[in-house]
Amino acid sequence: MTELHFYDTMTRQKRVLDPVTPGRVGVYVCGPTVYDRAHLGNARSAVAFDVLHRVLRDHFGAANVTFVRNLTDIDDKINARAAETGRPIADITEETVAWYHADMAALGVLSPTEEPRATGYIPEMIAMIEELVAAGHAYEAAGHVLFEVKSFPDYGALSGRSLEDMIAGARVEVAPFKRDPMDFVLWKPSDAATPGWDSPWGRGRPGWHIECSAMARALLGQRFDIHGGGLDLQFPHHENEIAQSRACCGPGSFANLWLHNEMLQVEGRKMSKSLGNFFTVRALLDAGTPGEVIRFVFLMTHYAKPMDWTEEKARTAETTLRNWHALTEGVDPGMPAPSVRAALADDLNTPLALAQLHALAQAGDGPGLLASARLLGLLAFGAEAWTSIDAETEALIEALIADRAAARDAKQYALADRIRDAFADAGVEVMDGAAETRWTLKPGFDIAKLDGLR
Repeated sequence: MTELHFYDTMTRQKRVLDPVTPGRVGVYVCGPTVYDRAHLGNARSAVAFDVLHRVLRDHFGAANVTFVRNLTDIDDKINARAAETGRPIADITEETVAWYHADMAALGVLSPTEEPRATGYIPEMIAMIEELVAAGHAYEAAGHVLFEVKSFPDYGALSGRSLEDMIAGARVEVAPFKRDPMDFVLWKPSDAATPGWDSPWGRGRPGWHIECSAMARALLGQRFDIHGGGLDLQFPHHENEIAQSRACCGPGSFANLWLHNEMLQVEGRKMSKSLGNFFTVRALLDAGTPGEVIRFVFLMTHYAKPMDWTEEKARTAETTLRNWHALTEGVDPGMPAPSVRAALADDLNTPLALAQLHALAQAGDGPGLLASARLLGLLAFGAEAWTSIDAETEALIEALIADRAAARDAKQYALADRIRDAFADAGVEVMDGAAETRWTLKPGFDIAKLDGLR
């Protein structure tokens, strides 16, 4: 079996994946902070690591891959959004999580094995902070608990920068109670209007960095295989995760390999609301760009290279996908081509993998094309699935699928059958799998035929 090689940001070289537990792989990827719609940059990261997820499942078997993608549901940005809108925090986070799930499903992103929410792991965070204080790596000051960066000599190894460079280039929080400007918050006090939990240091809430360290340790152990995320998280977030995790659990703990995806531009310029080129996934979907086309455009550039989203690329992607759908219509998948597997085994080389798919298409190999494309998360549904619907309709379908599952569990089979029949009548094809339920729309979809079910 071909070895899997990945570029490790920590050592700055390609390394063979040698699992901590032979035959099994654990991955932690930083997920969204749930207060707003996912934009194209968020989506690029999700698709890049979805390819990793698929390659690992293909290589080791789905049952042997634990893929963790967290949800940050306690954060000052969320608190600010609640204060700004007057809405309860829980309403904002639940709505945003539903948006995120719908948008990622439209891009063909697999559900993670585990999707921990930060608020579900507060005891684990408190315990980890207590260990750091006891070991002399953290200190309490003015109701805060801070990590003392100078107590961890290897700080900066991931980003390759000195402390002086990091201080100069970082927006560090200046506070009189810090021993050093680079010390970062593990725990901070909460007032009556801010979410908080009881702790040895008073009522408060965790800092962002400790959340991921605690959730990764709880779900993957002290040492695991791969940690991923956007390059913008390399410093300070991932640098801080390494410091607090290894200070707590010892050298060699935490992630063995670090993978980072590069940033995204739009039409050659940095994506910015002020420039008018800031796009959410939902805006593109609602404007008629199919999720599969968005995914294809992302795959045209290697995940570790900067990419440029352009309308020309989207048009090229759509034309290619329509041709591939026509070639594979009514065809049963064969086996993924060795050339495609080899491309993906070499640090997820998706541009080379797409070139191999083009070669399969030119050779008229429908079964090989279909199987190989699905390894990239493409051609999973027919082109008719490109029917564009709004977020409200998508949320309704997801809610009805959940209602059907709940009815089955409660042995309310008549209700479950009624929902199933309504889906069929409306033109919603539902596919139940062992790990997840997926759906697609058929031509002639009619939302009115779902009326009265909720």
